[in-house]
Amino acid sequence: MDLSDARWRTSTRSGASGGNCVEVADNLPDVVGVRDSKDRSGPVLVFGPTMWRAFVAQLPERR
Repeated sequence: MDLSDARWRTSTRSGASGGNCVEVADNLPDVVGVRDSKDRSGPVLVFGPTMWRAFVAQLPERR
């Protein structure tokens, strides 16, 4: 899968210290990529848009 056009952003749920960050690329057609910001050349999880929305809907509210 070609992710070369992915525009990665740090999740709003990541801490301000930058230690435990997840990056999300949701600008690609038909896929949402998720990766560890500490290992940007490492593995990427790929979700279809419907599955991504279902996943995000299950996250607890941030307070």
